[in-house]
Amino acid sequence: MLRVVGVPNARALGRADWLIRMRAVPHAAAGIAEVLAAREDTSWVALVSGGAEITCTTRATTGDALVLPSLPRSPRIVDVTAQRLLRPVAGIGGWPARLAALTPDEVDEIRPCAGSTLTATDQLLLPLLARDGRTSYAALASATGWSAPVVARRVAELRRSGALSLHVDVEPGLFGAPQGSMLWLTVRPDALAAVGESLARHPDVAFAAVTTGATNLVVIVACADDDALHDDVLVPIGRIDGVTHVDLAPIARQISRSAPAPCGVAAGVPTMAR
Repeated sequence: MLRVVGVPNARALGRADWLIRMRAVPHAAAGIAEVLAAREDTSWVALVSGGAEITCTTRATTGDALVLPSLPRSPRIVDVTAQRLLRPVAGIGGWPARLAALTPDEVDEIRPCAGSTLTATDQLLLPLLARDGRTSYAALASATGWSAPVVARRVAELRRSGALSLHVDVEPGLFGAPQGSMLWLTVRPDALAAVGESLARHPDVAFAAVTTGATNLVVIVACADDDALHDDVLVPIGRIDGVTHVDLAPIARQISRSAPAPCGVAAGVPTMAR
């Protein structure tokens, strides 16, 4: 129900996050989703639209346009779209509705800062934190050969710079929000900033990001039930100035959230998906 993982900033790795959306033949989607969830380069794998579609995120080297060839090949996959996540606009510093118990100063303390460059020596540290973000400094020191004070100092530096953040994966149902959905919005380019600000304030929006593609903003929400999805999410978002189209897909099953451990290493750099 709860897992803490250490996730490096994509830009600090020289990488970019991509959102993948697949349609599969009937009864094949669940099996394909399980294969994706077992991979070390994919995360947030979900079955949506009643199980007719699969969504996931993957992380690729910046500038590498060949994202899809790295994914599993199957004749059961009938359609695939890939959208690069250009900029997160909501959910960056936490889920707004779940931060209500914190003071503004406490929220500022956990808010990510600007990213910085990772070094080669961090390759020993980051995969361990990807397995368990709560790993003790003593255990990290034993695995890396560094002293506990050195490890503690380096982790603090990475977190302070924003190169490393600790993501808390928690079951939304524990907060009374078991109904998860994904929305693909088409927004006028000149309204993207204003729409992003509106979404960042919405209590049911867990994450939102500007993307490439025909729809240019993806949103993940969690709410109480279908009525709340309609009344509190779909209608208000549809009324935001600049939103011209909404594609709503309820999440039928969340297969995985953060990337599985151990994290893969490509070209000497850990590949940990968000």
